[in-house]
Amino acid sequence: MAKTQLYIVRHGKTMFNTLQRVQGWCDTPLTAVGVHGIEGTGIGIQDIDFVEAVSSDSGRAIQTMRILLSKHKNGANIPYHTDPRIREWNFGSLEGGYDAEMWGVLPRVLNYRTYDELIANQVSYKEICEAIYEADTANWAETYDELKNRVLTGFEDVAYRVEKQGGGKALIVSHGLTIAFLMHLVDESNGLRIDIDNGSISILNYENGQFSIETIGDKSFKENGLAKLSEKTE
Repeated sequence: MAKTQLYIVRHGKTMFNTLQRVQGWCDTPLTAVGVHGIEGTGIGIQDIDFVEAVSSDSGRAIQTMRILLSKHKNGANIPYHTDPRIREWNFGSLEGGYDAEMWGVLPRVLNYRTYDELIANQVSYKEICEAIYEADTANWAETYDELKNRVLTGFEDVAYRVEKQGGGKALIVSHGLTIAFLMHLVDESNGLRIDIDNGSISILNYENGQFSIETIGDKSFKENGLAKLSEKTE
């Protein structure tokens, strides 16, 4: 049986990423810069043998996966479907506002004066999720247990399916905070400030129902692909 691995890509940079607005279940398309970056990631992984591809059902994740598969040497033959469980967090009524506004509200909900003070006190993902739930006036945000169950089962089901079919590598497109949260669920030493750039890849190994972390937020695939793109245009 082949080793089972998940190659988890953060979607390309979007309009709201660029404008520094909160983007969870709301959605904006990739910018030209975002498309170019994901083309780099796609070229960087074009020779890796993937047995299946899965993205969240958000438009930005679907757009990203289509670019990745278009650059892959066998992309047309890789089975692909979407899964809403690997979406970004739902920020409720905070969706669409400026990042600075949300990160100004949440510390106050948790009785901290500033974002820096919140981070210095190593506030947990659970506390952040509960603060979002409390601050959400629309009653859309998820409870911590709902969020944890959604994210874990979404990624575990992909890994279990691949392992059951003989193992191999699955290509997944998800979202920054969701990926960082997943890395925390696998290893609790990973706190809030995990660096997950657009187009970066985090790799999880899966064996006998357990995940282990190979790498987090690896930008080398994207950088190598962009270098090859640059060579072609010179």
